[in-house]
Amino acid sequence: MQQAKKEGGMEHERESVEEDVAPHVIVVDDDPRLRRLLQRYLFEHGFRVSVAASAAEARQTLEGIQPDAMVLDVTMPGENGLELTRALRDEGQELPILLLTARGEPADRITGLEAGADDYLGKPFEPRELLLRLKAHLRRHQPAPATDNLRIVRLGDKEFDPVRLILSGPNGTIHLTGGEAALLSVLARRPNDVFSREEIAKALDMAEIGERAVDVQVTRLRRRIEPDPKEPRYLHTIRGRGYVLKPGL
Repeated sequence: MQQAKKEGGMEHERESVEEDVAPHVIVVDDDPRLRRLLQRYLFEHGFRVSVAASAAEARQTLEGIQPDAMVLDVTMPGENGLELTRALRDEGQELPILLLTARGEPADRITGLEAGADDYLGKPFEPRELLLRLKAHLRRHQPAPATDNLRIVRLGDKEFDPVRLILSGPNGTIHLTGGEAALLSVLARRPNDVFSREEIAKALDMAEIGERAVDVQVTRLRRRIEPDPKEPRYLHTIRGRGYVLKPGL
């Protein structure tokens, strides 16, 4: 392993082989021991890794690089992980964000998803579980193979490309988080079909968090695609059954 080196107040550890294709993850945590552990573990499993001890350091890093994913501690001094997540989403950052916290209750996880996170892992955790979750989110964040032969979905004055995972409107691309894009992709593959909450939770790897997490993602997605999220025109709730996407003008 290469020795970690400081760059602009940050520690960076990079894989010397295939650096340009290895996914790049930023780990943000005020616990130096955990930072070192995750930095070493992820590096050994093929990731490029940057680390930051605070939200301020993370912002400084993001000025110079665009990572593929972020592992973010919730309970940091100063700007905490939830606040940073909300701010990044408001700024249009789409990278998958996985929150870490000692508060692992379902209500806390829902709060994290409402803030715009894609996943939530309670401490203590197994590094391998973190690795598997990261890989799953990175896979979902990748465009589908062109051989899927999926069609553009029209949602009023917006269009969703389920191959490239891009939602566009009259003013250009509309930013979607990894979770929002994954949910819309699932629904768009079978428009006009009803998906149960359980089915969606499994497709999004949210079964452990619970079906309430699906409702949170649906609420967030409606803010992106609906003229009036309180009166959905395209993403409908079917009482007692689940959700259905009904494309149209």
